[in-house]
Amino acid sequence: MPILKGIVNWITIKRMNEIDLFRKYPGNMQRDQLLNLIELAEDTEWGKKYNFDSIKSYYDFKKQVPLQEYDDIKPYVDRLRVGEKNLLWPGEIRWFAKSSGTTNDKSKFIPVSQEAIDENHFRGGKDVMYFNQYTYPENRVLKGKGLIIGGSHKINNFSNESYFGDLSAILIENMPFYAEFYRTPKSEIALLDNWEEKLEQMANATITENVTNISGVPSWTLVLIKRILDITGKNNLLEVWPNLELFIHGGVSFTPYLSQFKHFIPKDSMHYLETYNASEGFFGIQDDPNDKSMLLMLDYGVFYEFIPMSEYDKPNASTLCVDEVKTDVNYAIVISTNSGLWRYIIGDTVKFTQTYPHKFIITGRTRHFINAFGEELIVDNAEKALNTACLKSGAEINEYTAAPIYMNLGKQGAHEWLIEFEKEPKNLEYFTYILDEALKSANSDYEAKRFNNYTLDMPIVHSINKGTFHRWLESKGKLGGQHKIPRLSNNRQYVDEILKM
Repeated sequence: MPILKGIVNWITIKRMNEIDLFRKYPGNMQRDQLLNLIELAEDTEWGKKYNFDSIKSYYDFKKQVPLQEYDDIKPYVDRLRVGEKNLLWPGEIRWFAKSSGTTNDKSKFIPVSQEAIDENHFRGGKDVMYFNQYTYPENRVLKGKGLIIGGSHKINNFSNESYFGDLSAILIENMPFYAEFYRTPKSEIALLDNWEEKLEQMANATITENVTNISGVPSWTLVLIKRILDITGKNNLLEVWPNLELFIHGGVSFTPYLSQFKHFIPKDSMHYLETYNASEGFFGIQDDPNDKSMLLMLDYGVFYEFIPMSEYDKPNASTLCVDEVKTDVNYAIVISTNSGLWRYIIGDTVKFTQTYPHKFIITGRTRHFINAFGEELIVDNAEKALNTACLKSGAEINEYTAAPIYMNLGKQGAHEWLIEFEKEPKNLEYFTYILDEALKSANSDYEAKRFNNYTLDMPIVHSINKGTFHRWLESKGKLGGQHKIPRLSNNRQYVDEILKM
């Protein structure tokens, strides 16, 4: 074991030195990434269409290649899925991640090249462990197993040439053989299609393992934890896994769930580490446990651009390279990747908390916000306000969503919140008051619209029965794993559907 520990430490230090380079020189690193991607793809159908062989700079790239959304590339994806080659990226793409970032009925199939699996997703997973090793050199994570709570779709054969499934399923299918010794449960359980069946089997299969780390979306991880405690009759998770020390989370904000994790894992030395890993790529890692922002990973075969949200809906919106962004500005992310996504708008928004190194927080989605009255409420505002309301009212939240109530004759508009509490506030009226005050503090536009109730009335908060969101996702065939509740919506579709339940 001392030999293995020495090797791990050496690799960690080597990787930290590489990361320090792009911390100091982000623009140089990103332009190198871009030109390398362009060179590799210049003989593809896409590369020939947009004259990649003539692109020598970021300016050329912006000028020659238009911004893309999924509908723009879907014809290429459809052709790739039936076996055509050299369309968006050189060679064959056999894997497609079925996007589960929203609950829309329409599915997206994101191409995942072998280069992206190896140089992006797996590299990101390794870097998570390097950061943990660097921060906590005495950790014992590798002396046990990692519990991976992935998506609930099995790998489905689309044709003789390609397969699709949740990203987590694709990564499990492509893991090297030795990874089996360090993770649980076995693939046949991890890849089960039925979430409720998988939950039961996962709980029973892992309670006898020495689990030292867990990876998953916080909400679904809590569902598994509660089931494990039901089965074992234990009071907390440390009575099941005494060596548990790390939870790697992503997909949704961790803030509403932290108090519950501390309740179920009562251990001061328990570490929590956030990642930003989407179907389109692995983009960020929390490199400092005392800083909730994440480091933008700049050497994973991804070139980033950023659209200020103030310009997002304008024709010919400007895009910025990483060394042109500013802190505290809300940006939509645009990526070009080693899976053949070119100037692709992924739908997430971020704010940089600092530059050099470039660290950011996820603020929401380009289409998940409320702006029915000019209030420009984003998910980051909502998370902060809900956290304040929970702290002051003694509440804990499992899930929530919100939408506008539109103005009508003689009645002001408002926001309607559906909240599934793990622990109810002692006084829902007080919770609502604190939520409203915290939203005013977090968002000056909301505060202006709330002034004297001229435009917006007090929010309306409903405490809904436990399991309601679960049943709603199930009704849409979106139960488990990587599926998430849309937090904010500028229309009432989700709220009205859930209220009917």
